[in-house]
Amino acid sequence: MGTEKSEISLMTPYNLGKFNLSHRVVLAPLTRQRSYHNVPQPHAILYYSQRTTKGGLLISEATGVSDTAQGYPDTPGIWTKEQVEAWKPIVEAVHAKGGVFFCQIWHVGRVSNFGFQPNGQAPVSSTDKGLKSQIRANGVDVAEFSPPRRLRTDEIPEIVNDFRVAARNAMEAGFDGVEIHGAHGYLVDQFMKDQVNDRTDQYGGSLENRCRFPLEIVEALVDEIGADKVGIRLSPFASYMDSGDSNPEALGLYMAESLNKYGILYCHMVEPRMKTVGEKCQTHQSLLPIRKAFKGTFMVAGGYDREDGNKAIANNNADLVVYGRLFLANPDLPRRFELNAPLNKYNRETFYISDPVLGYTDYPFLESIAQISN
Repeated sequence: MGTEKSEISLMTPYNLGKFNLSHRVVLAPLTRQRSYHNVPQPHAILYYSQRTTKGGLLISEATGVSDTAQGYPDTPGIWTKEQVEAWKPIVEAVHAKGGVFFCQIWHVGRVSNFGFQPNGQAPVSSTDKGLKSQIRANGVDVAEFSPPRRLRTDEIPEIVNDFRVAARNAMEAGFDGVEIHGAHGYLVDQFMKDQVNDRTDQYGGSLENRCRFPLEIVEALVDEIGADKVGIRLSPFASYMDSGDSNPEALGLYMAESLNKYGILYCHMVEPRMKTVGEKCQTHQSLLPIRKAFKGTFMVAGGYDREDGNKAIANNNADLVVYGRLFLANPDLPRRFELNAPLNKYNRETFYISDPVLGYTDYPFLESIAQISN
């Protein structure tokens, strides 16, 4: 096994700032919708600890920064004392197995409706343009979105502060750092993308203005918890939730170069081939120019398998590779990659159900499969 292991680039160690990672397979932030009433639940202790390896990096499911940040049933938050306390045993379980755990924080912006908002108010966004109904990721349910309210210029610092407080709370809960969710058509992305942002103040128009809001969040978090504990996820090429951009290459490069000024720990980029969540497409576009521009750790996500991931590391196209559905269905994914063992298939129908076990903590480990076959 020794010789085989040395040939698997994904299984080589990596220093992520002060964190010594034993391999380069990262658990993606995966919305699981099992945090009843927006409070993380004890069943998440098992879910995350199952996917923890000594020296492995995990990114939590997207976690709301405020009561206006919600757009899906039973997604966790980190704006109340109760939520912070509920996260603590989950984080402790990951640390007990030697894992490194970052909390992804988000605000969904206009990807919401009156039912998720305090006092049934309108969701906030960079715009007052509404979002048309969409089939949810399970392919069955339809998500309805209420017309959003454009944030006033003087309200934007309040949202930035919500992210700051969420980051502080994440550190109190024991997380090793935070990842800003700046991808996939949620609030931060709604400011960056010119298909959505139609503002005429200092947060709209030019590329620099559209990127002002995300960079203000970055600056606030760096001031609050330190650059060595901050990452960001971006998807300049994606058009998820009607959030596309006319020049994604320029957007990605501008953000990479701007982020360098803050010295943040990592940038987590979604591959151009993932135009929508869950579907790969052929594209001539590449993350390589952004990879070369960004000076910190560069993570890539979007439709990777073992072979793709190995190539990305071997060719120095990325430092770490982020896996979602494969890691969901294979809690011991790094071990399976190391042994080149067969993978469990994921069941899309149980991704977002509220059951505390089914499609959550019941995917089998290699050892248990071996015992059954013996």
